Amino acid sequence: MKESRRKRRQRKNSGGRVLAEYVGMTLAVTAVILFLTQAVVINARIPSPSMENTIMTGDQLFGNRLAYWHGGPERYDIIIFYFPDDESQRFIKRVIGLPGETVEIRDGKVYINGSDQPLRDDFCPETPTGNFGPYQVPEDSYFVLGDNREISKDSRYWENPYVSKDEIIGQAVFRYWPVSRMAWLK
Repeated sequence: MKESRRKRRQRKNSGGRVLAEYVGMTLAVTAVILFLTQAVVINARIPSPSMENTIMTGDQLFGNRLAYWHGGPERYDIIIFYFPDDESQRFIKRVIGLPGETVEIRDGKVYINGSDQPLRDDFCPETPTGNFGPYQVPEDSYFVLGDNREISKDSRYWENPYVSKDEIIGQAVFRYWPVSRMAWLK
């Protein structure tokens, strides 16, 4: 009789232990997910065609919040940032001008610091047109353009044309939707 009472108590206790382990595991997984989404990964949905054909309208991607922890973006990085004219909005564009550089656009081609050689623009779906600048990029700031330059509203058109390092949320790194276009971003 004592044996059976003991076994019943053990079964009751083991049920409580299982529940406690389940709750503990659920809380741990939730904490890890919250940490990742708040401190490491950013999820972004693309609302406009300004970055086509690199990133299409409706694409969903992950960004790395830690990419610029110890340094700034490099030329051609695709960044996610708070829009300088309205920080309640998040934008995604390609870094073209770096801190301290002079950016000028002549006949749609981008020139840095008065160079005779334009920057590469093989990611642009159409040959860009227009003349803009020169722009003197302040220290700790960046000049950004959309890949689809003919329709992109970017540094050329903003009241505050530069993205400060403090406004950068992270680097766009991986498109996960649609699955048929899943890829690392360059």
